[in-house]
Amino acid sequence: MHNELIPFNRPYLSGDEFYNINLAIKKGQLSGDGFFTKKCHEWLENIDKNNIKKALLTHSCTASLEMSAILCDINLGDEFILPSFTFVSTANAFVLRGGKPVFVDIREDTLNIDESLIEKSITKRTKAIVVVHYAGVPCEMDIIIDIAKRHGLIVVEDAAQGLLSKYKNQPLGTIGDIGCFSFHETKNITCGEGGAILINNEKFIKKAEIIREKGTNRTNFIKGEVDKYSWIDIGSSYLPGELNAAFLFAQMEKAEYITNQRLLLWNNYNKMLNPKKQFSTPFIPLHCKHNGHMFYLINKSSRSRNTIISNLKANNIHCVFHYLPLHSSPFIKNNFTTDNKFLPVTDFISNNIIRIPFWIGLEDASQKYIVSQILSEFY
Repeated sequence: MHNELIPFNRPYLSGDEFYNINLAIKKGQLSGDGFFTKKCHEWLENIDKNNIKKALLTHSCTASLEMSAILCDINLGDEFILPSFTFVSTANAFVLRGGKPVFVDIREDTLNIDESLIEKSITKRTKAIVVVHYAGVPCEMDIIIDIAKRHGLIVVEDAAQGLLSKYKNQPLGTIGDIGCFSFHETKNITCGEGGAILINNEKFIKKAEIIREKGTNRTNFIKGEVDKYSWIDIGSSYLPGELNAAFLFAQMEKAEYITNQRLLLWNNYNKMLNPKKQFSTPFIPLHCKHNGHMFYLINKSSRSRNTIISNLKANNIHCVFHYLPLHSSPFIKNNFTTDNKFLPVTDFISNNIIRIPFWIGLEDASQKYIVSQILSEFY
C-alpha cells in the first residue's frame, strides 16, 4: 500500500505568483481592472486575435455564464439547449434569468453534447445553444454553429475545462458567440477562484462591459468617453480582485509548460490503461487537440463504480465520480416539466465514470501504483 494518500488534485504553482502579488500591492490598486487584470486580458485576447473581440476577467466561470445569459437576453419562458451532464452553473446562470433548460443527451465517445440531437430540440422559444467541452475535449462545433446560424440562435461555449484545447486548430471559447473559462483550483490554469468571458461577437462588447460594471458605463468613463458614469442597464459585480489577477497571470505565463506537463501525464495513463477491456478511456477525435485536463475511466464491469472508488480510497488513492445529471435533479423535477426526459447515455456515464488522480508533480511511480490498483479492481 502507498504510505500517503494520493490526492485527486493538487494545484500547481509556477513560482512567480507571490512576486506578482507583492508587485500588485506596491502598485496600490487591489480592486479589479488594474495592471495585472489588463495583462490577463491581453493574454486571453492573444489566444486567437482573429476571433476574440474582447476578453474580460470575472470572479468565476459561473459569473461569466451569468453574463452570457444576460447577453442572450434570456427572459421568462425562453429556452436554452444544453447537456444534462455538466456542472449546475451551466444551467443555473440561465435559469436565474427565467430560462427553461432543454436537455440533450451526450455522445458515448467524447461525453459531449450529441450534436445530432440538437436540432429536434429547437422550438420557437429557443434562444441559445450552450455547449460544454467536457474534459477539455471539443464538441463538434462546425455542425453546432451551422444549426445555430440556420435557426438564428446564440452559441455559448462553456469552456471551463477547455483552455488551450483546439477544434480543427481553433481554440475553444473562440468559436461561438461567447466563451466562458474557469480558473478554479481544479483547472489547469488557476487562481483559486476566477473566470473569464470571451466576446467573439462584436455586438455584445459594449453591453458586456456594462453588465460587468454593475450595470454602469464606468468603462466609458475610465476611457474618457463620458464625464461621469451612471446606472444604465442591469448588471452585477463580476470583477475579480487584482491579487487574483496577479496570481493568475503568473500561471498564464507558464500555460504552455503546464499544458505540456499535463499531456505527458495524460499520455502515460492512456498508454497503461487504454488497451484494457473492463473499462473505456477518454476518446480524442483526430481533428481535436485537448489540454490534458483530466483522465477518467468508464466502468463496464458488473461491479459498482462506488465500490471500486471506495476500495481505491482504502489503498490511499483518492478517486472520484463526476456530475449527477441535471435532468434528474430535485430542482428540475420540482420546477420544470421535462416530459420524463430519457437520456440513457447521460445516465449510464454518470453512474459509471471514475476520475483518477491527475496533477503536475504526480510521480511516475505513483501513476504506476494507481494503475496497478485500478487493474486489480477490474481483473
